[in-house]
Amino acid sequence: MSTSIQAIQLLVAGLTTGGIYALVALGFNVIFKSTGALNFAQGEWVMMGGMIAATIYAVAALPVWISCLIAIAVAGVIGGFSERLVVFPLKKLDSMLITLLSIGLAICTKSLVMLVLGKTPMGYPPFSGDTPIMISGASVQPQSFWVLGLALTFMLLTQFFFERTLLGKTMRAAAADRDAASLMGINVKRSVMWAFVLAAVAGGLAGVIITPLTLTSYDQGTMLGFKGFSAAVLGGLGSLRGAFLGGLLLGICESFTGGMLSSHFKEAVSFILLLLVLFCRPQGILGKAEINKV
Repeated sequence: MSTSIQAIQLLVAGLTTGGIYALVALGFNVIFKSTGALNFAQGEWVMMGGMIAATIYAVAALPVWISCLIAIAVAGVIGGFSERLVVFPLKKLDSMLITLLSIGLAICTKSLVMLVLGKTPMGYPPFSGDTPIMISGASVQPQSFWVLGLALTFMLLTQFFFERTLLGKTMRAAAADRDAASLMGINVKRSVMWAFVLAAVAGGLAGVIITPLTLTSYDQGTMLGFKGFSAAVLGGLGSLRGAFLGGLLLGICESFTGGMLSSHFKEAVSFILLLLVLFCRPQGILGKAEINKV
């Protein structure tokens, strides 16, 4: 294989993986924009989306696209239920407390999926078949285009939601100043619930589009959650475009590191990039630095 063909293969693989990281990072940012908290159950929602879709496909024998749509909807419902169960009972919406509770939520979600759906890896066929598409001599799976296209579409729709819709604006207002938002008649806790629903939908979408390429299992979510968090920090917490860009950059860096150097160094890339960003530009690539006046 020539160097140029190998480079194209690695680039496509990196963009595909990066598209998944971008969706996970978008889920982190949706809740961060609405509550100021980090949701470490985000990776488990990715795993859950793939597992539910694979189970429906295997048990109910429904078409792949119907199984995936049902799985995404179920993920959204579970996200809303999780908020009602864990966050809603809190008397005060404390960002640090929500972050800590999300760790417990992640552990519970992983354990429940393992008990209910089992430990066996699951999967289903790609959306558009598995016949490779040749690009300049490089072989590309059609599913890769689905990953990139749906990740970009979700990012654009989410940005439109927060900037152009009434519900999105109320969610941003609730995150900026909860007390002032309450005085203006905004139901802050309902805004938080919708943030969890939207983040879970992002996770479910990531799970259903990556499963045809990698399969899915109950223990997949933890590492995906960390990679998504790294992508969110890399792009800038609170920035939806930054989350998308951070995910793609992280995926490309991992792909080229594993292909050109060694697969042993691949998993270390996210840690190294995370540390570099925290030291050199804590607000991320597209994030805005906060100035606190004393």
